[in-house]
Amino acid sequence: MLEHIELFFKSIFIDNMVFAVFLGMCSYLAVSKKVATAVGLGAAVIFVLGVTVPLNWLLDRYLLQDGALAWLGPEYADYDLSFLSFILFIATIATMVQLVEIVVEKFSPSLYNSLGIFLPLIAVNCAILGGSLFMQARQIETLGLAFNYGISSGIGWFLAILAIAAIREKIRYSNVPAPLRGLGITFIITGLMGIGFQSFGGMLTGGDEAADAPVDDTTVEKIEKEKELKKEINEKEISYNDAIKE
Repeated sequence: MLEHIELFFKSIFIDNMVFAVFLGMCSYLAVSKKVATAVGLGAAVIFVLGVTVPLNWLLDRYLLQDGALAWLGPEYADYDLSFLSFILFIATIATMVQLVEIVVEKFSPSLYNSLGIFLPLIAVNCAILGGSLFMQARQIETLGLAFNYGISSGIGWFLAILAIAAIREKIRYSNVPAPLRGLGITFIITGLMGIGFQSFGGMLTGGDEAADAPVDDTTVEKIEKEKELKKEINEKEISYNDAIKE
């Protein structure tokens, strides 16, 4: 359970598709002018990632990896179809995007028209393919973790485009310098948001290395000397302040 929680928060805040690896920037910049449009596209991305990442995990585990075909018989144990990863991953993504496009056009024509060409272009959105490739590269062990990773990565992308859309709606009424209007100020805000999201890294990694690191006598002596030095500096600072007051 702890592994699922860690993967969920890490994929949203630390390894965010937009702010950490800068994937899906085309749609992020083009469809973030209105919050309503950003919400629709973000929801579509969550659905596509949530479906394609576990499906591609199954393909990778039982078809593409070296020896993955052993379940068909011993004679297939030496087959390696990993060179087909890109083709099959993209085929899975394109199928799901087509399904999303049909559903959105059927039930929300206004959203379909506002998204325009960017809805079918989810199929070539590098954030979608990146989710499956990162899943493969990080060797996620179970189907449940793959589903978790797909959903959480989609939520991270959704939060990114929702946040920038809300900010862009507000800055329309702000006095932005002329050279920075449009994409200029958007890039600056994106960079600042990326710095903010990276600060969440200490939530999951802070203190782990320090707690696991072995402590020898030399390290203890250095720590004691630093404490004594800080104590002396504080005492001198207190005496100096007292002298000034007198």
